[in-house]
Amino acid sequence: MFSGWGLSWAGWLDNRRGEWWLAAQLVLITAHLLPVWPAPAFWGLVSWPRLLFGFGLFLLALGLIRAVQSLLSLGASLSPLPVPKQHNQLIRTGVYSHCRHPMYQAVLLCSLGVVVATGSLVHLGLFLALALVLRGKARFEELGLRQLHPDYVAYAAATPAIVKHWPGLDWSAIND
Repeated sequence: MFSGWGLSWAGWLDNRRGEWWLAAQLVLITAHLLPVWPAPAFWGLVSWPRLLFGFGLFLLALGLIRAVQSLLSLGASLSPLPVPKQHNQLIRTGVYSHCRHPMYQAVLLCSLGVVVATGSLVHLGLFLALALVLRGKARFEELGLRQLHPDYVAYAAATPAIVKHWPGLDWSAIND
């Protein structure tokens, strides 16, 4: 599962397999460790509402579950890079029947969960930046998937990209 990813020092320097998309994604995910800002007092609260905190944890848990489902569905086709493995399989079942990029959806759910659980504007900015990076990474990835799988165009036309009906995160054709 973790072999044949194609990571190389040269790739990190020249982005030959989309390494810069992965680097940006990892930096933004890691930045979620930054402290919450502003504090609840900024919103006129003594503490962040428990209901929002609990709902945020729920979203975070949903994201983690979706990530595990995605990892299990991909199997040997798993790669952190947006250039697909040369002999990958086009997965269209399970979580991939509901969205073409459920791993990216999982990352966004986790990020949104942190935003809702904390009320942090810093983390809201990270969520929005992550959405832009994952959109770019997904579109880059789809170029390779279209070359490897002639039936990918039909799959893309029938299946939402990352989040159904969400502007910028749902497109049906690579040229949108």
